[in-house]
Amino acid sequence: MLPDDCWLVTERLALRRMTHDDLDWLATLYSDEEVTRYLGGLKTRDQVEDMLRTRVIEYYDTHPGLGMWMTVERASGQGVGFHLINNIQGETIIQIGYGLAKSAWGRGYATEMASALMRYAFEDLKLPRIAGMASLPNVASQRVLEKIGLERRGERSFPHPAYAAGGPLAWFEREADAWLAERQPPTGGSFA
Repeated sequence: MLPDDCWLVTERLALRRMTHDDLDWLATLYSDEEVTRYLGGLKTRDQVEDMLRTRVIEYYDTHPGLGMWMTVERASGQGVGFHLINNIQGETIIQIGYGLAKSAWGRGYATEMASALMRYAFEDLKLPRIAGMASLPNVASQRVLEKIGLERRGERSFPHPAYAAGGPLAWFEREADAWLAERQPPTGGSFA
């Protein structure tokens, strides 16, 4: 049941580009108060449509290799959330992020796909550094960022309206060389 247009696949998940056909799904996600409390809050359908057009679909062409993709459960083919590697709005810093529907919470999906995206960002895109951020009370997302190999480096605030109202955010970063060195298979040695 895996859609043909998936480009990154893990054991249980896959990523595909979002299209205008995903508007209903995304509008439903952004109408859930629990889901959006750490994603900037509720959004109207018009706001979601604008975000889908400018921050997702047009972004694919203006920033090749980067984007926000639909996270699909391989077994069912259903969308369970999104994962992203894109610019923090108003900044040149590249971030990794995710948002999941409530039905996907607690299943390890954020970590599973974000780990694969980290490898993609460092090995395929050759990005020198990846950042991540989470609301201070969002301990679950902070744990995910640590599990995928980012290091907590204090707190940061950003002037862009998408982040400013939330105050300081837990800030994470990691350089490619250090992340890749930790994940390379051991070389040499022998087995008896």
